[in-house]
Amino acid sequence: MINTEPRIAVVGAGPAGIYAADILLGLAPTASIDLFEKLPAPYGLVRYGVAPDHPRIRKITDALHDVLVNPRIRLRCNVEIGVDIEIDDLRAVYDGVIVATGADLDASLDIPGIDLPGSFGAATFVAWYDGHPDVSRAWPLEAESVAVLGAGNVALDVARILAKHAVALTGTDTPDSVLDQLAASPVRDVHLFARRGPADVRFSPLELRELAEQNDVDVIVDPEELVLDEHAERMIAQFSQRRIIVRTMSEWAALDPATRTASRRIHLHLRQRPVRLLGTDRVTGIEMERTASDERGRMVGTGELLRYDVGAVYRAVGYRSTAVPGVPFDADLGAVPHAEGRVLDAAGVPISRLYATGWVKRGPVGLIGSTKSDAAQTVRHLVDDLAAAPRAPREGDPTADLGHAVDLDGWLRIDAAERLAGAERGRERTKIVDREEMLAHAQQEQMTEVVR
Repeated sequence: MINTEPRIAVVGAGPAGIYAADILLGLAPTASIDLFEKLPAPYGLVRYGVAPDHPRIRKITDALHDVLVNPRIRLRCNVEIGVDIEIDDLRAVYDGVIVATGADLDASLDIPGIDLPGSFGAATFVAWYDGHPDVSRAWPLEAESVAVLGAGNVALDVARILAKHAVALTGTDTPDSVLDQLAASPVRDVHLFARRGPADVRFSPLELRELAEQNDVDVIVDPEELVLDEHAERMIAQFSQRRIIVRTMSEWAALDPATRTASRRIHLHLRQRPVRLLGTDRVTGIEMERTASDERGRMVGTGELLRYDVGAVYRAVGYRSTAVPGVPFDADLGAVPHAEGRVLDAAGVPISRLYATGWVKRGPVGLIGSTKSDAAQTVRHLVDDLAAAPRAPREGDPTADLGHAVDLDGWLRIDAAERLAGAERGRERTKIVDREEMLAHAQQEQMTEVVR
């Protein structure tokens, strides 16, 4: 059968890919879209990168679901580019291919000892507590004192989950295996280190406040670390959110130590950067250097070193993207080289019918609003290219040989199984973490039809 309508492939069914598909439907209403995802389930970072105690953010999946049910979109989960199908194969049968694979790896931190056992990347830890099917179900929660490195919301999430009592997560979709391990954790002290000063941290005010809104968890801040220099004074005078952040930390610092009776504590340390991890066979401590801001607000080392006894270190210093086989990739930038979404080859020339959007395009910065505007830029160029170039009719179904792919109905069966498991526990859902179990649910109806 010959199809004369534009046919587009989107690689990655997270927010970036789904928003691109939605915008494309608006700008090219006759287009059909195949949405590929290597995992058995869609939603990407919203499903596997948002803390389970943030249901407000997770509700984004409702809006994403509304896009997926559009009849002009076909979901093709459990399909990996470079394994099941190649990028060049997609370019040969689609009028455009948009790469939207996000950023799923931890940025590196090049300091001595970073590879010791007991040193972890935040991305892997987040994937573990969010039930990612490709992450081990066991996590070594063995340390009474741990360090978290980072000045952004991921660092806050990691510190909060480490300190949170597991009972507080029983109403969420947290997998049972994760709840059991968190309940057995011996942690007493979580040290959260930020290289920046109080007016320069990248925490959002709401997420920062959540640190102290936990049962039986104290947040401890040294008042001396909140002293504002000229740079900090300028920042809080100009930006209201920074004023709120400084005010929140100041309120914690002013609390009477006698009131801090919780069994777990989060220590917030500012103006300290990691120098090395200590230990021989595993992490036994961390050495930090105090920092100060220069006249331009840049953080510089002071030479003053401090040591902390910790049994584990979690680095939350950023994400980086994984290269997609067949797609140019700048390893230094951790992103696909592009010109406003048009992917470029080694000579800087746009590659026909190949585009990028989201974090794999611009790096791991920005929130949902940035993802939407970013996708709009890419899609506009794709639509312009469709209009400018004559398009030959393309024959056949390019996904016909992907019998293992999970379509929308398959995903809805997984979703229904999770909701049923959740209802049995008095919650909205319990996430299924085993890939084979997910696929079994996805294929259940087809297997029933075969038996009949």
